[in-house]
Amino acid sequence: MLGAVAASTSLCFSPSTRFKKISNSTQSFNNIHSFSLFTPPSLHFSLYHNSKTQPPHFFPQPASSSSSFSAVNAEYIEEPATNVKFQTSLSFPGCSDSLALSGTGYREKVFAIIGVKVYAAGLYLNQSIISELNAWKGQSKDAIQGNSSLFKTIFQSPLEKLLQIILVRDVDGKTFWDALSDAISPRIAKPTNADETALTTFRSVFQDRPLKKGTFIFLTWLNPTKLLVSVSSTGVPSNIDATIESANVSYALFDVFLGDSPVSPSLKASVAESLSKVLK
Repeated sequence: MLGAVAASTSLCFSPSTRFKKISNSTQSFNNIHSFSLFTPPSLHFSLYHNSKTQPPHFFPQPASSSSSFSAVNAEYIEEPATNVKFQTSLSFPGCSDSLALSGTGYREKVFAIIGVKVYAAGLYLNQSIISELNAWKGQSKDAIQGNSSLFKTIFQSPLEKLLQIILVRDVDGKTFWDALSDAISPRIAKPTNADETALTTFRSVFQDRPLKKGTFIFLTWLNPTKLLVSVSSTGVPSNIDATIESANVSYALFDVFLGDSPVSPSLKASVAESLSKVLK
């Protein structure tokens, strides 16, 4: 095993989630085409309470133009189970184009049989990847969701993919890494020295680091062998915390979220629904 799991960590997941599109007012989002979400000119994030009876909303707001990250537009998609808002389009340093939000979901941890939501997640894709998926045109959401070849094609594309995680509860950094390592480890049958080095670098980002509610984690695949990791408590990463250069680790992480046994089935189902509409 490449990492230990905290004894109290037991995970369960809920089925698919639906999008809500948010602009000046909240409305149902029924037609999911392409979404974008990454930041060049700059934004920071704030905690927003819709009412006293609803969970907090985490969403980006315009900030100074000095940041390397920026919002491409001011629209958001709300992950309904957590009420977390994701921008529909972002630009990220090193990416060749803005990335489009292609699905959201959440993860739960079980405490005494009660599921507690830990984080919301949104997957962003370089929209040129869609042109590589013509073989799956006209397929249903269920067919796409169960087709591992399609998701492998997305990963193997030399174009960028990004996963944004927003915590909805406090999590100890070591516990977060242990759970992630436990999911990654079985997906690397024979880790090489390069893989072990990459995992050590990855682990160092989270060890001894408290992850408070509202923390943003960006996992960016620049290509199938290079992954950037950024963590921010304010919403705007001021730097890249780690660069992971390992094809095995990069693919294992992608498979954790979008493989045949994803840790967030709701995220994969949402991505499948979005792709089924784009590929009509």
